[in-house]
Amino acid sequence: MKKKFWLGLGLAALMAVSAACSSEKADYTIAISQIVEHPSLDATREGFLKALDDAGLKVKVDYNNAQGDPNNYKSIAEKIASGKADLALGIATDTSSALVEAVKEKPVLFAAVTDPLAVKLVPQLKAPGGNVTGASDTNPAAIVQLMDFIAKELPDVKKVGVVINEGETNAVVMTNIAQEALAKHGIEVVKAAVVNSSDVQQAAQSLVGRVDAVYVTLDNTVVEGVEAIIDVVNKNKIPFFSADRDTVEKGAFATVGFKYFDHGYEVGQMAVEILKDGKKPGDLDVRTPEKLDFILNLSAAEDQGITVTDAMKAYVKDPENNIIK
Repeated sequence: MKKKFWLGLGLAALMAVSAACSSEKADYTIAISQIVEHPSLDATREGFLKALDDAGLKVKVDYNNAQGDPNNYKSIAEKIASGKADLALGIATDTSSALVEAVKEKPVLFAAVTDPLAVKLVPQLKAPGGNVTGASDTNPAAIVQLMDFIAKELPDVKKVGVVINEGETNAVVMTNIAQEALAKHGIEVVKAAVVNSSDVQQAAQSLVGRVDAVYVTLDNTVVEGVEAIIDVVNKNKIPFFSADRDTVEKGAFATVGFKYFDHGYEVGQMAVEILKDGKKPGDLDVRTPEKLDFILNLSAAEDQGITVTDAMKAYVKDPENNIIK
C-alpha cells in the first residue's frame, strides 16, 4: 500500500529543521504525527516547538502529516517506533492512539486530544504511569458554558445543527456533551454527517431551513473544511458557533476557548521536562485547559445577522484580546 504522508512544515517546524541541519548538531530528534493540517493543529505544533527552542534545546524534527487518512496513522506510528527519535508527539486523537499502540520504547506525548481516558491513551489523568502523557484540549465546562450562552442570549434558537464526522471519537464525545447541555434548555441537536472534508459543504447546506444555529466541535475533518460552513451560514444568516478559537477567527461567531499555540507550548514544556530534566512521562499529570474565556467575532456576528448586545460582551473576561472586530 502506498504511503501518502508528506512534509508540510509550519514556520516554527521549518526553523527547527533548519537549525538541526546547520553545522550545529541537534540535541534530540522529535517525531511528530499530525492527523491533518489546519490552523489549530498547526498552532499546536508550532507552540510545542517554540517551547523546546525557548528551553535552549536544538532539535531535529521528523514531521509526518497523515492527511486525515486512517491508513496512514498506523504506518506513520510504526515508522516512528522503529526509528531513532528520542520522543514522539501525536497531534489529535487518532494519530495519538496509533502512536501509543506502536511506540513502547520511547516517551510519547499527545496534544489536541479531546478525551484521553475514553480512547485509552492513559489509564488516569494524574501520574498515568508508563511512557505516555500529554494534554487534552477539551474542558467539558467550556462546551456547557457555550451551550448555556446560546440558550440564554439567542432565545429563538430551538434547533442546533452539528456537522460531524462520527468516525472521530473526539467529535462524538463533544457532541454528546453539547447535546446534553442543550437538552436542559429544550433545544434539539440535528446532526449532518460527513466522512471527509469534501462532504462538509453539502452537509452544511442540508441544515439550512432545518436549524436555527450551527455548532462544530474539535472535529478535524470538519474544521479542515470549515470555510464551506462559514459560506453557507453567512449566506443564510445562521448563527455559527465553534469549539475552538481559530474557527472563530476565521468566521464563527463565538466559542469558549484558548489559543492552541499556548496548548502546544504547554506540551512542549512537558517534553523539556522529559528530555532535559530526565522526568518520566508517567510521572507527569495529563493537563487540561485552564485559561478559558468567551471569544466573540463581531464581524462574523454581522455576517450572520446577530445583534451583539452588551450582555453578550459581558461574558468576555479579556475583551482586548477576545473580542475580535
